[in-house]
Amino acid sequence: MRYLLVGAIGAVVTALAVPLVRVLALRVGAIDQPGGRHVHERATPTLGGLAMLVGVLVAFGAASMIGGFRAVFFDSSEPLGVALAATVICVLGAIDDVVDLSAPAKVATQVLAASILWYFGVTMFWFKVPFAGIVVLAPSMLPLLTAIWVVAMTNAINLIDGLDGLAAGIVAIASIAFGIYSLHLQALGQLPESSIGPVVAFVTAGVAIGFLPWNFNPARIFMGDAGAMLLGLLLAAATSVVGGRTANVSDQTFFFFAPLVIPFVILGVPMVDMVLAVLRRARHHQSVATPDNLHLHHRLREMGHGPRRAVAILWTWTAVLSAFALVPSFVPSLTAELPIVVVAAAVLLFTLLHPDLRRHSGTREGS
Repeated sequence: MRYLLVGAIGAVVTALAVPLVRVLALRVGAIDQPGGRHVHERATPTLGGLAMLVGVLVAFGAASMIGGFRAVFFDSSEPLGVALAATVICVLGAIDDVVDLSAPAKVATQVLAASILWYFGVTMFWFKVPFAGIVVLAPSMLPLLTAIWVVAMTNAINLIDGLDGLAAGIVAIASIAFGIYSLHLQALGQLPESSIGPVVAFVTAGVAIGFLPWNFNPARIFMGDAGAMLLGLLLAAATSVVGGRTANVSDQTFFFFAPLVIPFVILGVPMVDMVLAVLRRARHHQSVATPDNLHLHHRLREMGHGPRRAVAILWTWTAVLSAFALVPSFVPSLTAELPIVVVAAAVLLFTLLHPDLRRHSGTREGS
């Protein structure tokens, strides 16, 4: 219950902070105009990430006063590291939302935040390779691996943030799933009660949920780079301290349920979108930072799905992947995956063969 409580505090504070941030965005001219690659139809203020940052900091402060979290907040420097890194990446992301920083400057911001995490000990120490055992990381490798992990997570969330409510919903679903998985590891005695990972996961879910009512189509505010990079950083922090510190996983789990692999399954939608974007731009000899209209949400729009339906489809895929990762951790039988496979097939058919799409195709051919 205490994890749900801090998540709820993050949600409420974020929701209450959004109107104030919206006024600030209008005053400083942080407004995203329609046109070009943007699919929204009206000018919309951004900087929503600042409201989420307030939610994170207040939720952390509240958690530090709950007795059950004493080992997390008073015997470790990690909470301070997460709070400082979150503040740095969000504030610099907000500056980017106002003045539009270059791609190298954004990466430098992400590396700076990752360096703060590493300095305060928020990093992985070892990880399990399926069929190969435990790989213990040399201390000299930790800064680089932490930076790679943060840059990958923040850019994955940033790239998927292309439709109203899409990134916030995906992060909320994935964070809840990862939080449940982390608590399951604690129940099995494979993750210490002092781990900050579950706290960060539920706080991340809370601030994403609190922001979502303001961001769902038609959005009244965007999270901007400030919000996308903040959520990515929080996910990177949670997954690294859980996946990079759990030495053993129960034998009942399938091989790919090593803790460090779980985030890639749960966050399959943004991860696949990022990998496809990198491959696509490499094939055309373009910079990785080169924008295009070929992301997953753009492809769904081209197929004929409206913005709300496209968002719902990608949310559903995130939920399906999360269930696919979580169910075997609780139910060892492989037959437990069958309902998930059925649901995945239904979602795939809906995505490809929705009646509206067929009618749209038929009208176009008839014309």
